[in-house]
Amino acid sequence: MEGEIAELPALLRRAWQRQLSLTALIEAAQSLEQAGQHVPAIILYQTWLQRGGSPMAHIAWYNLGVLRFTLGDWPGAQEAYLEALRVAPDFWQARFNLGLTYERLGRIPEALSEWERIIDAGDSLGSEHGDLFKTTLNNVGRVLEDRQQPMRAMVALTRSLLLDPRQADVLHHWIYLREKICAWPVISPLPRLNSAQAQDKVSALALLSLTDDPQAQLAAACRYVQAKFPTPVSPLPVVSPYHHPRIRVGYCSSDFCLHPVAMLTVEMFELHDRERFAVHGFCWTTVGDSPLRQRVIKAMDHFTLIGELSDEEAARQIRAQEIDILVDLHGQTLGARPRLLALRPAPIQLTYLGLPATTAFPWIDHVIADRFVLPPELVPYFTEKPLYMPEVFQVSDRHRRPSAVPSRLECGLPAEGFVFCCFNNPTKITPEMFSVWMRILTRVPNSVLWLYVDDEWAAIHLRQEAAVRGVNPDRLVFAPRVLPEAYLARYQVADLFLDTFPFNAGTTANDALWMGCPVLTRSGRAFASRMAGALLTAAGLPELITWNFADYEERAVALAHDPPQILALRAHLQQVRDHGVLFDTPRFVRHLEARYSRLVAELG
Repeated sequence: MEGEIAELPALLRRAWQRQLSLTALIEAAQSLEQAGQHVPAIILYQTWLQRGGSPMAHIAWYNLGVLRFTLGDWPGAQEAYLEALRVAPDFWQARFNLGLTYERLGRIPEALSEWERIIDAGDSLGSEHGDLFKTTLNNVGRVLEDRQQPMRAMVALTRSLLLDPRQADVLHHWIYLREKICAWPVISPLPRLNSAQAQDKVSALALLSLTDDPQAQLAAACRYVQAKFPTPVSPLPVVSPYHHPRIRVGYCSSDFCLHPVAMLTVEMFELHDRERFAVHGFCWTTVGDSPLRQRVIKAMDHFTLIGELSDEEAARQIRAQEIDILVDLHGQTLGARPRLLALRPAPIQLTYLGLPATTAFPWIDHVIADRFVLPPELVPYFTEKPLYMPEVFQVSDRHRRPSAVPSRLECGLPAEGFVFCCFNNPTKITPEMFSVWMRILTRVPNSVLWLYVDDEWAAIHLRQEAAVRGVNPDRLVFAPRVLPEAYLARYQVADLFLDTFPFNAGTTANDALWMGCPVLTRSGRAFASRMAGALLTAAGLPELITWNFADYEERAVALAHDPPQILALRAHLQQVRDHGVLFDTPRFVRHLEARYSRLVAELG
C-alpha cells in the first residue's frame, strides 16, 4: 500500500504532463484500488482527464464513474457517466450504469429512460452486448415491480426470458407477477421451457398459490438454500448459555411498518412479561412512519436499526446484546436476510408468520405452529421442529378498530343481494378457485363477489375470466387499497368471506373473524392451506372448514340461502371476540413465554 501512495506524486505529474497513456492510467488506478486507495485513484483519473486530449477519454470517464459509484458518490458518478456518453453516445455500459446511478438518486423515471434507450437500440447493440441487454430488461422489470406496475414489469421480464429461459431469479419473479395480475395459467410455457421446468424454479412463496403438496414446497425451499448458499456460512463462535435474570427475546424484520406481520404481532410485543422477558427489536424497515410502526417501536425495550449494517455487522450487533432467542419474521419472503440468521447470532432461532411453509434454513431451529396448521404427518416436510401452541398458532391484536361502517353505495355494491367477499391478495386466486366462485354466483341469484384488487390488469383479467365462465363481469366488485380502519369496516358490509386455496387467508381471515364476518375455507395438506382452518378451529366453527371444492361450493350456496344462519354465525363470533381463545392475546403470550422458557432451560 505504501508503495502505491509513494508513486502517486510521480503518477500525477506524468498525468498532468500528458505522459501517461490510457493503459498505464488504468493499470495504475487499478493498483491503487486493489490497495484500498479509491480516493487517490479518483484524483489520478481527474488529473488525467483535466489535461484531456485522448480520443478514448470516455473509458477514463466511465472508470471514474465506477469508482465514485463504489464510494456512494451518486452525483459524482452521474457527472462522470454523462461525460462518458458525451464523448461516446453509444457507450451502452455507461448508459446502463447511469440508469443505476439515477435509481440510487431516487430519480426513477430518468433511470427507466436510460435503460429504455438501451432496449430501443435492440439488435443494433450487437451480440457482444447480449448479457447487457438481458440485464437491462431485468432491471426495468425489477424497478417497475417495485413501483407497482406489474404488467409493464412482466412484459420486460418476458422479453428477457425469451432470450434465456434458464434465469431462475427472473423466472420466479415473472411467475409471481403473473399471479399478481391473474394472468392464467401463471406458468405459461415459453420457447425452450415447459411448465414442469418452470415450476422447478418457482420461489417457495409463489409456489404456495400453486400447490398444497408439502413435498414440492420443501423442495422449492431447499432449492433456494442451495442456490443462495452453495457453501456453508461460518457462524459466529458458539457461546455458553447466558443465564440472564430476564430472557432476552429478539424479533427481527423489515416489516415493522404498515404490514400484516406487524398488525398481528404488535400487541404480543406489548404484553410480554417484563419481569421475566426483555424484548428487543432488530429492524431494517425503510418504509413509512405510521402509527403502527410507532406502536411497535414503543412496545420494544430495545429497538435497534440495522438497515445500514452488513449481515456480519448486524449479526455481531445482535450477539453483543446477548439475545437468548431470536425470532425471524420473514422466512423466504421479500426483505429477508437469511445470511444474517446463518451467522447464528443467537443460540436459539425461530421462524414465525413470515412464510407459512418450511424455510429449509438449517440455522432455524423451530417454527411456531399449532396441531391443526402443522399436524404430525406434515412435520417431516419441515426442517424446523414445531413449537406447538396449545390452541392457535396465530397471535392477534385486540386494539384494531374499524372506521364508520360504509354504505353499500359507497362500496360500489348493489343495494340488495348477498355479498361474498375475499380480500386476500390476488396472487392467491387460482383458476380452479375462481371457477368455484363463479358457480356459486350462478347458483345464488343477485349475489356479488367483492374482491381486493388495486391493479387495473388484474381487474381486466378477472372480468374476462368471469365472462368465459358465463358470469356477468359486473357481478365482480373491486375494492381498492384503503387505510386499515376503512378496510376493517368493509367486513361489516360483507355477508361471507370466501377463502382461497391452496394458499389460505392468514391476516385477512383473522381480520374477518374479528369483525364478525364468517369465513368459509377449504383446508388441504400444507401449512398455508390450513391457516384459516386453524383459526376456525380455535373459534369453535369447524362447520366452516371443508376439504374439497364440491363441499366448499355446497356450503357457500347453503349459507347464502340461509340468512338466519349467517346472523347466528355473527353472534357466535361476537362471543368468540369477547370470551374465546382465538382473540385472547394475553393467554397466547403466556403460552408462548412458557415455551420460550422451556427452550432456554433446555440449553442448560
